[in-house]
Amino acid sequence: MTLFLLVLLAALVFEYINGFHDTANAIATVVSTKVLTPRQAVLWAAAWNLIGALMGTAVATTIGRGLVDAELVTMSTVFAALLAAIAWNLFTWWLGLPSSSSHALVGGLCGAALGTANGDWSVLHWHIVDPDGSHHGLWPKIVLPMVSSPLLGFIGGGLLMLLLLAVLKKATPLFVRRVFGKAQLISAGFMGYSHGSNDAQKTMGIIALALFTGTSSGAFDNLPAWLNFLHMPEFVVPRWVMLTCALTMAAGTAAGGWRIIRTMGHKMVKLQPVHGFAAETTAAIIIHGASTIGVPVSTTHVIATSIMGVGATKRLSAVKWGVVSRILWAWVLTLPITGFLGYVSVRLLHNAGY
Repeated sequence: MTLFLLVLLAALVFEYINGFHDTANAIATVVSTKVLTPRQAVLWAAAWNLIGALMGTAVATTIGRGLVDAELVTMSTVFAALLAAIAWNLFTWWLGLPSSSSHALVGGLCGAALGTANGDWSVLHWHIVDPDGSHHGLWPKIVLPMVSSPLLGFIGGGLLMLLLLAVLKKATPLFVRRVFGKAQLISAGFMGYSHGSNDAQKTMGIIALALFTGTSSGAFDNLPAWLNFLHMPEFVVPRWVMLTCALTMAAGTAAGGWRIIRTMGHKMVKLQPVHGFAAETTAAIIIHGASTIGVPVSTTHVIATSIMGVGATKRLSAVKWGVVSRILWAWVLTLPITGFLGYVSVRLLHNAGY
């Protein structure tokens, strides 16, 4: 029970960090275009993050039971995964790099699961096809989207921006700024909503996995009656977990993540409201679609590449590719480093008797 409480605390810390680490995903463009002040933007994003986090559990189910063998996972596995993800998120936040919280959590979980299974790779679900023809596992839910979603963001952002430029070619700059200054409020809200619907669910899935593990291992057998709500013989995402995660992410979002906001909103490319609208709308559509089918995509990757695609329509040199290269290195290193941290963490916990 003590270890479960540590897992719950670590999960909420991760969710809070995820909120301020990924705040830039929802508000960097609306701040950089000066449609909203930073304080207004974080409150706007926090409200929509909260609403989005309460909409569905498909992504939570993928994280909790679709990537690793839930029957072999222990409470130590979940705790180690969270420690790895928290460490990487704090490190990249300190550097001001918009890395993926999603991939940090997935990497930590896979590494911790491998450590729990003493290096038995069968603990990882690579590709599973259900009788109804649906596909699950790391390949269809993590690896393919990790490549395809940034490409969709870049191409989609560029195409939408080119379409808007064609439609607005005779409009005055003042008209465009006024219209898209208002339109960007909608796109930023949609981006916040989609971010909540995807990212908040990842922690829900981890907490649900811990509840399932505690129940199946017998750790919750002798709990007092008022704690019976912790018993979960089948994997589901309880309402109290959804609400707790939603509120925690909203609080983290409201705290702001100014280091990453500066990178996303100012250092990569200079944006006007119409560019911000195109980038946010593209990213939000992709992320919302992924949430609907239970794919835990990186919201960071999608919005960042959408901004790159929009910026590239000005001219390729408008994108500061030196900054982009630093971001890409963070993306490439996230899974292997968090996997290693998760593996080492769980081995240390096992050696300590947990």
